[in-house]
Amino acid sequence: MGSVLRVQARFGQHALLLTTAAVPLTGWTVHAIAMHRKLAAAKKDPLTGLLRRDAYTARARQVLRRHGDDTVVVLVDQDHFKDVNDSLSHAAGDTVLRATADRLTAWAGPGAAVGRLGGDEFAAVLRLPRGRREVRLEQLVRMLRIPVVLDDGQAVDVAASVGAAALDAIGTRDLSAAQRAADAALYDGKHSGRAVLATKEHANVPSINGRRSGRPGTAVWGRAA
Repeated sequence: MGSVLRVQARFGQHALLLTTAAVPLTGWTVHAIAMHRKLAAAKKDPLTGLLRRDAYTARARQVLRRHGDDTVVVLVDQDHFKDVNDSLSHAAGDTVLRATADRLTAWAGPGAAVGRLGGDEFAAVLRLPRGRREVRLEQLVRMLRIPVVLDDGQAVDVAASVGAAALDAIGTRDLSAAQRAADAALYDGKHSGRAVLATKEHANVPSINGRRSGRPGTAVWGRAA
């Protein structure tokens, strides 16, 4: 009987030790999960859920390394966005931005890097082989022209300008150079209703902080939204 009691006692002590050890372990696990969520949230734009500039850049470079010359950098600039804010409301403008972000994300696909660069400007970096680029970019332009329905049911006509730089076309695998070329191409086709693919000439357009020289907002290019 005495030996049975001693065995039970030993098991009881071990159970107590395990239970006590589990308390701080559980606390650290909860803390780690909370920290992970905070870090993940810090990488994303709170309005659209897209990646902020730093996280977008890191992800974009991963895509570029993986796909090389098949990589295309796409920049999107909302047309007449100020008119939406001024004539309707900032809430309406926010709805338009969220819709643009959702459409760009759906178009680019799960393997892409998609980010909000600031204001009404967005970027995507994805694999887009030669032969499919024009068709896919035309598809994006059409998607971005679909009217956005506000919370009150009102439909807002929208559009966006699109510039793209294919790495094999501009002769570089440098992300900054590709973004400069895509930005220059975008402004060549601004308000034209078509996407413009950059050439090597676009890659050589003078720029300030990665944007076409003389373009509004050159001092804040790439600032996180």
